[in-house]
Amino acid sequence: MKTNRRCRALLAVSLNLMALLFSTTAFITTHWCEGTQRVPKPNCGKDKKTNCLNYSGNETVNETNQNVVHYSWETGDDRFLFRYFHTGIWYSCEENIDAAGEKCRSFIDLAPASEKGVLWLSVVSEVLYITLLVVGFSLMCLELFHSSNVIDGLKLNAFAAVFTVLSGLLGMVAHMMYTQVFQVTVSLGPEDWRPHSWDYGWSFCLAWGSFTCCMAASVTTLNSYTKTVIEFRHKRKIFEQGFREEQTFLDQEAIKYFRERSVQSVSESVEVFVDSTASLRKSEISPTSVDLGGV
Repeated sequence: MKTNRRCRALLAVSLNLMALLFSTTAFITTHWCEGTQRVPKPNCGKDKKTNCLNYSGNETVNETNQNVVHYSWETGDDRFLFRYFHTGIWYSCEENIDAAGEKCRSFIDLAPASEKGVLWLSVVSEVLYITLLVVGFSLMCLELFHSSNVIDGLKLNAFAAVFTVLSGLLGMVAHMMYTQVFQVTVSLGPEDWRPHSWDYGWSFCLAWGSFTCCMAASVTTLNSYTKTVIEFRHKRKIFEQGFREEQTFLDQEAIKYFRERSVQSVSESVEVFVDSTASLRKSEISPTSVDLGGV
């Protein structure tokens, strides 16, 4: 029983630790959503000759002359660049067309004013989700390494399961609220940021993987609690049943003993009475015999 309970506790601790690592990584990274943004190509110049608009085939056209009419043979999507972007809870980073690297800006500033409250509520829920995961992980570790009493272990199991379930619910709500805010921002966000195409990234997968591990840890903890209670009650029932049978056997033995003792005492009493009666009769007969002899 103790070995099985320890194995279940170790599994719950491992799942909770994975959920904690996944949620923390997802919270601080910027790959919840990623895709491409369509931006107009800049004009070609002396320093830029690729991924730009070349008017009339002349790369050194004088852009300061307003009287010159410029022509470009590029039409449709050829006039645009598709730059890569990725977004997290805190920042949205985009590929820098003019230089190497990326440029980032706050996603909270990009979100529409009507969704900022929901976004902040999502952030608070994520923080509470991670905090409750830490509390549940601490209780599980305490139950695994420092609890030798079964009753204390059951209490720690119950509290760990409650905190883990609450953290999972908060995490689910936080993920759904962020997804809603991002979808609204795609439609109503700034013109220069709106994605042309997008999909969920690996941070989003880590977030929901964390939720899955969290719920698995809570189910394992509840299962451990339930099995321990059932096994404890079963052993108690067997003990009480054996005690009752032993008590019944002892009662029967006691009754048999006292019955034999009572029969034996009655027999001894009868024998003593018979002996005393016989002695009395002999004592009464002896003087008569003596008198007859004298005559």
